Amino acid sequence: MLHRADTLFSAEDFRRRALTEREEPERDFYGDHRLNPDSRDWVVRPDLREAAVMITAVDHHDGATLILTKRADHLRKHAGQIAFPGGSIDPEDASPEAAALREMEEEIGLDSAAVEVLGRLPDYSTGSGFRIAPVLGIVQPGFSLSINPVEVDAVFEVPLAFLMDPANHARNSLIFAERERFFYEMPFGERRIWGVTAGVIRTLYERLYA
Repeated sequence: MLHRADTLFSAEDFRRRALTEREEPERDFYGDHRLNPDSRDWVVRPDLREAAVMITAVDHHDGATLILTKRADHLRKHAGQIAFPGGSIDPEDASPEAAALREMEEEIGLDSAAVEVLGRLPDYSTGSGFRIAPVLGIVQPGFSLSINPVEVDAVFEVPLAFLMDPANHARNSLIFAERERFFYEMPFGERRIWGVTAGVIRTLYERLYA
């Protein structure tokens, strides 16, 4: 029999919560401006580039994990940072879900047919000029990966229980363009999960687990 904590952070419970989120008619606006109200006009602008990321829960028997990547160190933007698989939505993509699955397959080689897509969180807008659609899905263990070294240095999993614990959601700041900018940070061992990725994880927490 599962303990309460195991049940709460199982893939099955993740599925139930994600499907409930999909049915909600109202979708709030999330983004970097939530911690930086003075940047709202800059973040909420009409020329944001459309993007999508894949938030994939792995259905382990002792609790779900989420798949994250370390971006390649040689990339021009956000080099070496922790991210969900994802990227820009192309004109050929039928939907944000299709874009997230395509990017995931291109970056880490996870077969999109193996992923059960559940829905999406509200869009997340960034100060770097993107409007991101976070797509929710589940995959069974035992999948194979083929990492694209042009884009990704590593793939790893983080327990959902860790990421959905607000005690692990630290607020930090840095000086950018002569202004102090605030962001979430969720250190996990040697991995520094921060910025947009941590902001999307915080959105997942607020929408499904808070």
